Amino acid sequence: MKKSKPIVIGVAGGSGSGKTTIINSIIDELIDYDIVTIQHDSYYKDNRHLPFYEREKINYDHPDALETNLLVQHLKELIAGREIEAPVYDFTKHTRKKYGENKKPAQIVIVEGILIFVEKELIELMDVKIFVSTNSDIRFIRRLKRDMAERNRSMDSVINQYLKSVRPMHLSYVEPSRRHADIIIPEGHNPVSTHMVVAMIKQHSKKKKNLVKKNEM
Repeated sequence: MKKSKPIVIGVAGGSGSGKTTIINSIIDELIDYDIVTIQHDSYYKDNRHLPFYEREKINYDHPDALETNLLVQHLKELIAGREIEAPVYDFTKHTRKKYGENKKPAQIVIVEGILIFVEKELIELMDVKIFVSTNSDIRFIRRLKRDMAERNRSMDSVINQYLKSVRPMHLSYVEPSRRHADIIIPEGHNPVSTHMVVAMIKQHSKKKKNLVKKNEM
C-alpha cells in the first residue's frame, strides 16, 4: 500500500513569541503520530571564514542570513520519505558545528522559525500555517533571558541587537508575513487554539489518506 505524504506544519512568529511552547503542546496532543521538527535557525549560513567580530555584525534577523534553499531541499527529502542530516548551529560562536543531526521521515513535519512565511518556496510546501502573535515587550523579555542564559550574551549586546536588527526586521518581515497564516494564536500558548490546530491536522491527515486510497483504485 502506498504511504500518504506527511502533513507539513509551519509555525512562525516573532522571536520569543512562544513557538516552541505551541509546538510542544501540539506534539503532546498528537501522541499517536510520528513527528519530526526542523528549526529554520539551524540553517544560518556558516560564516566560520569570517573573524568573530565580523560574525557579530551580521544581521541574523534578515532572510539573507539563512540558507533557506537547503532547508527547502531537506523538507522535500522528508516529504519524499528520505532521511536528512540537518545542520546544527552554534549560537555562541555564530558558526555551524561540524556534525549534523539525522532527521527521519515522519507522518507530521513541523517547520519552525521567525521568517518561514517570508519564503514562498517554504510556504508552498506547508499544509497548515500557524502564526504565534505575542506582545513585543513579552517577546523581548523572553529573548533577553534566553540569550543571556543559553547563548552566553551580555545584556547590552542583546539590547543593542534588538534595537538595531530584531525589532526593525520584525516590523519589515515577520509581522507582515502573518497574512499567510491559516491560524493566528494570540499571546503564546492558548489551549483552545491548540485544540483547533490539532483538529485541523487530523482533518488534513484524513484527506491525505483518502487521496492515497483513490489513487490506488
